[in-house]
Amino acid sequence: MANTSETGADLSHVRSWIFDLDNTLYPPESQFMKLVEKRINQYVVRTSGLAADAAMVAQKGYLRDYGTSLAGLMAHYRVDPHDFLAEVHDVPLDVLTPDPGLRAGLERLQGPRLIFTNGSLAHAERVLERLALTDLFDGLFALEDADLIPKPDPRTFARMTERFSVDPASAAFFEDTVRNLAPAKAIGMTTVLVGGHAFDVEADYVDHRTTTLDTFLATAILTPGDPAP
Repeated sequence: MANTSETGADLSHVRSWIFDLDNTLYPPESQFMKLVEKRINQYVVRTSGLAADAAMVAQKGYLRDYGTSLAGLMAHYRVDPHDFLAEVHDVPLDVLTPDPGLRAGLERLQGPRLIFTNGSLAHAERVLERLALTDLFDGLFALEDADLIPKPDPRTFARMTERFSVDPASAAFFEDTVRNLAPAKAIGMTTVLVGGHAFDVEADYVDHRTTTLDTFLATAILTPGDPAP
């Protein structure tokens, strides 16, 4: 399958716009999450007593099996989750830069724009401010709001949609982690997989795919019968 961005997607039925944060509202090529992952690795090493390489293996296993490294750590060790979140997200933001094209695409969207992240509230607020997007979002649902139960747990989707009175049938969810789209599709959301891997993943619960979010939003059809700009 060609690795290209989908254009002209018909999203004319969408009234609520839900976005993951990390590696979705900025490109993974920034390597920003590598900084966070390094801090997580250091935390796992200190908590578990494992060597760095073994800690990385454990860390990836936690992410796969529990949804976040924190959830895995909490299942196996006594950790303070709020201490963990504060420590691993305390990284410089220098590699992140505002994207005028993405901002213009987000400004096209009519209806509430929401952030739905497995990161902490403070982390999400810092990143949005750095990306100069804070004013465009109407709500933020972070890991603390989910009682530390991360996506893709269906209970967290239920809590998020209830918090913001989202009708899943008229909502679109944008994510870079494909498995997080499955529960969204199960409750009726339109799903969009974002990132360089988007066209390499086969999953019947993915409705749309794009390598570049700004292009996708700039060309999406938002009004019935009207062409995209």
